[in-house]
Amino acid sequence: MSFDNAYQALSAADDDGESRWAFGTGFDDPLSGVDSTLPDGADGAELGAYCLMLGDDALIAAHRLTELVTLAPELEDELALANIALDLLGQARLLLSRAGQADGTGRDEDRLAYFRDEREFRNVRLVELPVGDFGQTIARLLVFSTWRLALLRRLVDSRDPVLAAVAAKGVSEVTYHRDYAARWLVRLGDGTEHSHERAQHGLDEIWPLVGELFETHATERGLPAVAVRAEELRGEFDEIIAQVCAAATLDVPQAAPQASVGGRAGRDGVHTEHLGYLLAEMQSLARAHPEATW
Repeated sequence: MSFDNAYQALSAADDDGESRWAFGTGFDDPLSGVDSTLPDGADGAELGAYCLMLGDDALIAAHRLTELVTLAPELEDELALANIALDLLGQARLLLSRAGQADGTGRDEDRLAYFRDEREFRNVRLVELPVGDFGQTIARLLVFSTWRLALLRRLVDSRDPVLAAVAAKGVSEVTYHRDYAARWLVRLGDGTEHSHERAQHGLDEIWPLVGELFETHATERGLPAVAVRAEELRGEFDEIIAQVCAAATLDVPQAAPQASVGGRAGRDGVHTEHLGYLLAEMQSLARAHPEATW
């Protein structure tokens, strides 16, 4: 279907009568064409919970990156960070859709993104920290993408076809995310005295929440051959971070881990004070007009 202008597309309907997404792009079911059969022996509720964990990580990380649009030091980096956010948002769509399908609730990606409360989110706390300066942004992106790439590489062999498909596509995406962040951290760390200081400060600021990335959750233990145990990722992560920091003339921080609350952290719905403010902004329009289409 063609349109004379984008505004005509906004008010047009799809062939099936459904409302169209902005500028007539269409908005298909993310799982369309993907085998969504549950793996033999896998508990649907457990699989749904695991997909929520990984989907929430990507969703909240993507939202934080979009806050940097117009704030990056160069137009090229503004576009790069926006595209990284879009990659993560695409992963979040698939994972949240799978969560609602696997656990039997039928909740779609929008319902899970916009109509859950703070305690229902299962992301690691690292991704919800407020946007800092560019040094902190790059440090967090490097840490997050190094960890997520190690995870996705292992999920390619998951017995769940959706997780395997998300991982197969995500490996190439997150490889770029990690390499982009690594190049920038080396440039900052091995640059001027000021850029070196800001890069080191960025690493130091986020490091107390790094340990949480490698704490294996009960949900991961309950899905053998489907999920990846977080503890298995530490060796690869430490090796990559050490290599990048050495090239950047930066020190790998030795900060103590940030305490959990009664042994509970992000995976259990216990978050920093920052997530509530993020969700208030992200969810406000959908909650104000819950049945709206455009």
